[in-house]
Amino acid sequence: MYPEERQQAIASLVMTRGRASVTELAEVYAVTTETVRRDLAVLDRAGLVRRVHGGAVPARALHVVEAGVAERDSTRTDHKDTIAHAATEFFPTSGASVLFDAGTTTARVAALLPPDQELTVVTNSVPIAARVAGSAPVSLHLLGGRVRGLTQAAVGEQVLRVLDTLRVDIAFIGTNGISAAHGLSTPDSEEAAVKRAMVRCANYVVVVSDSSKVGREEFVSFAAISEVDALVTDNEITDDARAAFTELGVEVVIA
Repeated sequence: MYPEERQQAIASLVMTRGRASVTELAEVYAVTTETVRRDLAVLDRAGLVRRVHGGAVPARALHVVEAGVAERDSTRTDHKDTIAHAATEFFPTSGASVLFDAGTTTARVAALLPPDQELTVVTNSVPIAARVAGSAPVSLHLLGGRVRGLTQAAVGEQVLRVLDTLRVDIAFIGTNGISAAHGLSTPDSEEAAVKRAMVRCANYVVVVSDSSKVGREEFVSFAAISEVDALVTDNEITDDARAAFTELGVEVVIA
């Protein structure tokens, strides 16, 4: 196979699967990993794929167009439900404080809060606040600010000022993208500022994200991988990505 033919085949494979690792491509096309990296560099310059840590994703995976809550809530629902149930192992004991970032997966985790534990719950998400407000043992603190219609999350200086005064036991954080190089990322700078403050005020950070976000690098990075204690994801994460996160000190839980 000529290099041009192999590169076209690699581009087609990446676009079909959504991502591919360097080692996987080397095995498929019987070439060295160095050859694959050169091929990916050519395809990246051509705008066909985007190189990420350990492999490549389609060019469309790097974008600044943000989906709304309704659209995101109806995608990969089985994965999100499974992830939420796995994330419950990180729930603290009664009397602790828990922070929920806005998001469709974090909302599923919040819905599984135990009904018999007294917890202080902090969130900037209108849907999450509405979901847990009726739980008798929960002391709910809704962060106030301008609510973005797209994500139904409160953002802005008011939210940041309050978060700067808090120290919570555990934070469940959502993300639009996660990679070893770019960390956790999201398209909107205001949401990124709030997420960054949430990570910083938490003693323990659990990221809940389905594997389609792995390898994606959105416009604004709000946390390095080293700031994450645990990642709960589904079994479609690649071995390379899992190894990369583990090497950086993250506990990767496969739901």
